Amino acid sequence: MRLSSAIGGGIAGAVVVTLLHETVRRLYTEAPRMDLLGMEAMAKTLDSSDIAVPDKKALFNITMAADLVSNSLYYSIAGIGKEKQAVVRGTLLGVAAGLGAVYLPKPLGLNEAPATRTLQTKIMTAALYTIGGGIAGAAVRLIENKSSF
Repeated sequence: MRLSSAIGGGIAGAVVVTLLHETVRRLYTEAPRMDLLGMEAMAKTLDSSDIAVPDKKALFNITMAADLVSNSLYYSIAGIGKEKQAVVRGTLLGVAAGLGAVYLPKPLGLNEAPATRTLQTKIMTAALYTIGGGIAGAAVRLIENKSSF
């Protein structure tokens, strides 16, 4: 598979997971608040690097940009290997990301509540990342098939 297909799929998965999180959090009170978790992680990182933490709006924008870049790179892994397995690989990457989002905040010293407030929140967190991974894998296949003509 080509690198461009992997990166394109990764970007598609990252955009979908970010749009889903932002939409769901505005519609449901039990939705995961990965924006808050990301902002906390970004603020702690900046603070530990002796960089002034920006105001809430700027911190949100920086966090969203960092999320899109890091999730794009992560989901791009779906495009490594055989094309026919890209969707399975992407979905498994999504499952891993979702479980990590639920179970890693506390050990990392972050507030776990944005991803774990209720059972419904935990399920939505894992599901959103899983969907993003599946989309990444599907996009890889679509890009590969369209470009092979």
